[in-house]
Amino acid sequence: MHSSLCSCSCSTRAFVLLAMALSFSITATLLPQHQVKVSEKENKCLSSVRNLVREIEVPSMVSSPEKSLHNGNWVKLICGASFEDVVDVRNLSLVYTLAGVDCIDCAADESVVNAVNQEFDPEDCPLDCSRPCENVCPANAISFQDENAAFVSSDNVLKGGVVTERCYGCGRCFPICPYDRIREVTYVRDATATAELLKRNDVDAVEIHTSGRHISPFKELWDGLGNSVEYLKLVAVSLPYFGDSTVSSMTNMYSVMEPQLNCLNLWQLDGRAMSGDIGRGATRESIAFAARLAAAKNKPHGFLQLAGGTNAHTVEGLKRAGLFRVRSQSDPLEALIGGIAYGGYARKIVGRVLRSMQLEHGVACIEDHPDHLLKALIEALKLKRKTFFCRNLSKISSE
Repeated sequence: MHSSLCSCSCSTRAFVLLAMALSFSITATLLPQHQVKVSEKENKCLSSVRNLVREIEVPSMVSSPEKSLHNGNWVKLICGASFEDVVDVRNLSLVYTLAGVDCIDCAADESVVNAVNQEFDPEDCPLDCSRPCENVCPANAISFQDENAAFVSSDNVLKGGVVTERCYGCGRCFPICPYDRIREVTYVRDATATAELLKRNDVDAVEIHTSGRHISPFKELWDGLGNSVEYLKLVAVSLPYFGDSTVSSMTNMYSVMEPQLNCLNLWQLDGRAMSGDIGRGATRESIAFAARLAAAKNKPHGFLQLAGGTNAHTVEGLKRAGLFRVRSQSDPLEALIGGIAYGGYARKIVGRVLRSMQLEHGVACIEDHPDHLLKALIEALKLKRKTFFCRNLSKISSE
């Protein structure tokens, strides 16, 4: 299992992936970390969580991440490139680990590079403003210092404006501000610092985000990582579709990596970035990208994974395109599409439970409140069910 830190340089961004998800063992995690009194109802909820995890044979829980890629069962949770709310990231990671995802992609403040956040001074906002930014934000990252403020920080102090730890740079608040008071703030970290992180013994992979149109920034970042890539088990490159030259550009990037590449490589086909929570149509671009790659005669080496706009309708779209869990003609032992990464949609469905818990109990670890843990796990498993059929999963909706 993997989770990730975020880092980047120039027009290319890189994510450092950590092997942390398996540290959430069934026994240890499902016991409250603190000495708290557990009610009969909470004990029942804990038992239900244990039973769900043990009885449902989620593919990624009974096979390695590498095997999941080969079989087309790979599922990644994207917490967000600059989403640094430590408590929420931890709670999301726990819930989706129990649900059986293969990879958890989350930012860490020590390695954020070129991650764009929004900010504004709430004192500049007119008192009669309807605050459309607060309503449109998918991360609950905009709050105001009054009794209706939705966000409470770890020290129980309300923060006004954009909460940078929660903002992951989707940009939806920019066009909706009636007074144009929201601006960008950019954080930069170089490849050398990222290379040092890759040498840690709990780091498994790096993911590089690039526009793909120009090879020089990609090569500069790759060269900057130096021999740190020798410590990795997986290198992923994320890029959008940009026309007929996409495949040749991917081939060129692979030729840059190949001399130092001693591990698996994966291509993240980025459709409509940070939009999976918007609606059904958001997933079309990533599916169209996958279809183009599948039809290409000279595909670059590596696994293919969808991202950007992915949601509950992605698998249905892949099936209509004849791409879901279909074997590659060049390698009958390998799935044509290795898997799917879920971001905004995955955070949204579990985030509703986390927000409810926060309103009721304040900032907390979700395992300390088993009733909310059970609700969150059921939501996560419903997404897994839409992705890959799991035995005994149909019974959860009636409990």
